[in-house]
Amino acid sequence: MPRCDRGSLAEHDAMPIQVKICGLNDPDTVAAAVQGGADYVGFNFYPPSPRAVSPQQAGALAARVPEAVRSVAVLVDPDDELVRAVMAHLRPRILQLHGREEPGRVAALRDAFGVQVMKAIPVAGPEDIAQARAFERVADLLMFDGKAPAAQPGALPGGNGRAFDWRIMAGHAIRLPWILAGGLDAGNVAEAVTTAGARAVDVSSGVEDKPGVKNPAKIRAFLEAVRGL
Repeated sequence: MPRCDRGSLAEHDAMPIQVKICGLNDPDTVAAAVQGGADYVGFNFYPPSPRAVSPQQAGALAARVPEAVRSVAVLVDPDDELVRAVMAHLRPRILQLHGREEPGRVAALRDAFGVQVMKAIPVAGPEDIAQARAFERVADLLMFDGKAPAAQPGALPGGNGRAFDWRIMAGHAIRLPWILAGGLDAGNVAEAVTTAGARAVDVSSGVEDKPGVKNPAKIRAFLEAVRGL
C-alpha cells in the first residue's frame, strides 16, 4: 500500500515549514499559491462550502500546477462515485478526508484508489488529539483542525476560521506527519508553529476577503510569513 514519503513533510528543524493553501477556486489564487512557494494546493469538493468546485473545475485549475506542488482533494464523507470523478479529473496526490470517516473507510479508500490519504481530526480539547491513534495504521498524514461548536450556525467540517489552543499539541507523540489548521493567518502563523511544534500548516479562511473569495495578496503574505520562520 502507498505510504507517505516522509520527506514530503519537513521533520527536521533545519528544514522549512511546509504550507497548504486550501479551498482554491480560481486561476489567480492558484497562481499566487504556486508562485509564492506553496507545497500543497487544496480543492474542496463539499457542495455546502462556498469554496466548493466540481471535479472538472478542479482539473482545469490544476492543469498548470507543477508536479512539485502536491494537489489535495478535500472530501467530506464521499461516496466512491465522487472519488472516482475527482481521481479522473484532478488526479490528486492526496485525498483529505474531513468528515466522520471511520478508520475502515479511510483504509478502503486508500487501497481502492492507490493514493495517499490525510485524515482531519477536529480539535477542541486535549481529549480530541487521542482520536488520531485510530488512524495511525490506515492514513498517511493527519490534520489537526479547530472544531466548530455544535451551536455555530452554518458551521462546516473545516474552514471556519476557528483556532484551538495550540499548547495542547505539546507532549503528544504523533506517529504520522501532521498539518496544523484552523484560524491561521499571516499574523499568527509564527506563534502557532512555535507553540504547537508544527512542521506544516494549512490556511483557507485566513487568506480570504470573505468565505470562498481568496485574496492573492493575502496568500503571498501568508507564504512570506512562513518563509520568515
